[in-house]
Amino acid sequence: MDLIDIGANLTHDSFDHDRDAVMQRARDAGVAQMVVTGASREHSPQALALARSHPGELFATAGIHPHHASEYTAECDAEMRALHMHAEVVAVGECGLDYFRDFSPRPAQRRAFSMQLQIAVDTGKPLFLHQRDAHADFMSVMREFDGRLGPAVVHCFTGSREELFDYLDRDWHIGITGWLCDERRGQHLRELVKNIPANRLMIETDAPYLLPRTVKPSPSHRRNEPMYLAHIVEELARDRGEDVAVTAANSTATARAFFGLPSR
Repeated sequence: MDLIDIGANLTHDSFDHDRDAVMQRARDAGVAQMVVTGASREHSPQALALARSHPGELFATAGIHPHHASEYTAECDAEMRALHMHAEVVAVGECGLDYFRDFSPRPAQRRAFSMQLQIAVDTGKPLFLHQRDAHADFMSVMREFDGRLGPAVVHCFTGSREELFDYLDRDWHIGITGWLCDERRGQHLRELVKNIPANRLMIETDAPYLLPRTVKPSPSHRRNEPMYLAHIVEELARDRGEDVAVTAANSTATARAFFGLPSR
């Protein structure tokens, strides 16, 4: 398979001791390219540096996750805009709203989200979006930018049927992770993923988070890796009633078109 992981937190410190080996295991599992998530003032520059050290294989996003929205100052905005001047940075985000954790005050989250949407308007780059337990406000902020934004992907989709169709009705893309494999929290996704058009569906691990619970044999640790993307696409294909080669090829073509990635 020729797979693209559209969301891997490869700058996470859990990878510091074996990042090269993690990347090799991903290659061996058919992962040809990865988009490294930038989600804070600390990690967005690191994501760019990692992408620049692996040209054509790694790419980066640059943004501020809602957990870190309180750090979104004018200086931070300037830093993000400087990062987006680099071609290796292929999307704005991870940005959005998270009312599940509320690690930053909600007004600060909405402000940081709006400022990053303005970066997307100004750069023309696609959006890498996060939404958890904040659907109404999320849609409200996005509507303020109607007609000015390019493509958008709601990354790590875990929501309801209503939320899914709200996103699809606006022609946004959907990122599916190993949450699909969680019998406790993700069972509803097994049915919902059948409704996502092939040209709107992308796959991701969100490593080191969300290790698929159906991986066998079960690893001795809980760290997720990009190599498990192959397992996620197998489960996704089964739920969609497709041959795994079809699901893999379609998700890869969609990701390449969305982020403007070269073929390998």
